[in-house]
Amino acid sequence: MNPFEEMRGKSRYTLDDLRKIVELLRSPDGCPWDRVQTHESIRQNFIEEVYEAADAIDRADEAGLREELGDVLFQVVFHARIAEEDGLFDFADVCDEVSRKMVLRHPHVFGEQVMAPDGSALRDWEAIKDRTHERESATDALRAIPRTLPALMRADKLGAKSRKLGFDCADAPEAMRKVDEELGEVKQALETGDRADVEEEFGDLFLALVNAARLSGVNAELALERACEKYLGRFSLVERQCAEAGRSVAETPRETLAGYWRNAKGDLTGLTPKEARKIEKE
Repeated sequence: MNPFEEMRGKSRYTLDDLRKIVELLRSPDGCPWDRVQTHESIRQNFIEEVYEAADAIDRADEAGLREELGDVLFQVVFHARIAEEDGLFDFADVCDEVSRKMVLRHPHVFGEQVMAPDGSALRDWEAIKDRTHERESATDALRAIPRTLPALMRADKLGAKSRKLGFDCADAPEAMRKVDEELGEVKQALETGDRADVEEEFGDLFLALVNAARLSGVNAELALERACEKYLGRFSLVERQCAEAGRSVAETPRETLAGYWRNAKGDLTGLTPKEARKIEKE
């Protein structure tokens, strides 16, 4: 049977089917677009699929999560196929390596080590990672945090890793004093008008804020995401007030908008991001 026809109309597909589909897409008689893709050309697609899966988790969308996890898996299989064609490794090698890594990093599960209640298993995990990746210095451990992470997430991980290495503020109040210091430097930079200096000082301020949030038990990435959702909900209420007055947001005076914003803050005080989104859609 024609392998392309064989893939049509199955009652249920398996991982092996997915691998075969990718192989056919990359074949001479496959899809012209899929044939020419490289690791680099679909890199952004991979990132976007992971974010879409995360979004489905945030929305508690089980059907959406199932679909998005499939898209992420497709990307993994696709990258593995490209590597196989280049003679580098294949999907089986990917499965083998991650399995070996999980077994090695869980000696309290797959070995004779006893799981301690004091968090030492996590410390062992980090130590094993450092050994297997041949990290010889503390800086090596910090540089191992991917630059491709969202900046807030990377800053949080840098701070957390630095704390494990013994380099961090003592507590949140000390971290907030650093925030105040950096805020002062931002203000000074703004007075000079040097764009490069302003950018640098804002970067230092953001890093200090992330550290203060972390030491307060707050995930900066999640906090900012929720703040964005809250802003959208309030903006929707501002726009509604403008419409009731017969104007668009752009046509409304700034002083009036400020009043509408105060009203919106009052209307959304105490609401969760999900509740704010509901108001926005009404």
